[in-house]
Amino acid sequence: MTIYRSRIITVSIDRDWREVYDFASIPENFQRWAAGLGRRFERSGEDWTAEDPDGRLIRIRFSRPNEFGVLDHIVFAEGKETRNAVRVVPNGTGAEVMFTLLKAPDMTEETFAADAAAVQRDLNSLKAMLER
Repeated sequence: MTIYRSRIITVSIDRDWREVYDFASIPENFQRWAAGLGRRFERSGEDWTAEDPDGRLIRIRFSRPNEFGVLDHIVFAEGKETRNAVRVVPNGTGAEVMFTLLKAPDMTEETFAADAAAVQRDLNSLKAMLER
């Protein structure tokens, strides 16, 4: 069994958690706030294709809509898969969005820090968009 180091990156959003989930659970909306994931999203069967921030083609499988605030997704790129756990939960009358970032064995400390910063930027973009 292997356990990777993790970091939970979070943002509070002053909007009902169900509204945050409803917006964030639509794959087409990811390209509006999740630049760290990719751009040019297109449906491809049950999965999606996109370009990652470096312009490489990736395939993404999103969790199905659910009542629990789960926004998990798997990214398939360069022969490997990366599982991303994302949750939207109630926080008072607003929402908390949490992304669990895992440090893969081949990831340097610098890359891990850069990924964490990119996730935080994306969550901050989501917050700004939904609090307008």
